Amino acid sequence: MSKSGKNNSVRIIGGDWRGRRLPVADVPGLRPSGDRSRETLFNWLQPWIPAADCADLFAGTGALGFEAASRGAASVLMIEKHPRAQDALSQSIEQLQAEQVNLHRGGAMSMIEEFKPESFDIVFVDPPFDSNLASLVLERLDKTGCVRRGGFVYVESPAQQAISPPQDWRVWRDQQLGDVRMQLFRRQLPDDERNLPDDGSD
Repeated sequence: MSKSGKNNSVRIIGGDWRGRRLPVADVPGLRPSGDRSRETLFNWLQPWIPAADCADLFAGTGALGFEAASRGAASVLMIEKHPRAQDALSQSIEQLQAEQVNLHRGGAMSMIEEFKPESFDIVFVDPPFDSNLASLVLERLDKTGCVRRGGFVYVESPAQQAISPPQDWRVWRDQQLGDVRMQLFRRQLPDDERNLPDDGSD
């Protein structure tokens, strides 16, 4: 989610909608993920984005979810509870004709409980910086089993906020950009798949 929330648009940086700008609602604390962090994140995820089922739990401007859709994700569920942010997201969906993007108007924490097992390949978690929700969200995602084996959860949080993954997960990437900490967690594959070639990320 810039800290001031004063920028009135955010730019999609890759894929089919590269260069398109999305409106940023005037919502206190809304901070779109910066270009540099999104570039880094989607470089990490590039092999897995095409045809992926994604969820953007604290959608805000939708920068992460729309970026994923632009780069070939099969579906993106955006969850946002603030009415002004919801309206801006609806406007962006309409302008982009983003048929693969669906908006849920409500809170992420309660919605997680309704997720069915094995629903998503990639989940984006970028809650308000002062919320300290990221660790709890990761625990709930693990409990529901909604992320498929080999799937990812991306967490964006204050630089000093390190998050330890649940037992069945491992840290795939961990990087600090300024005052932002970027952590990408991967749910372990079944034992018979763990030794298959991947992208050589380690």
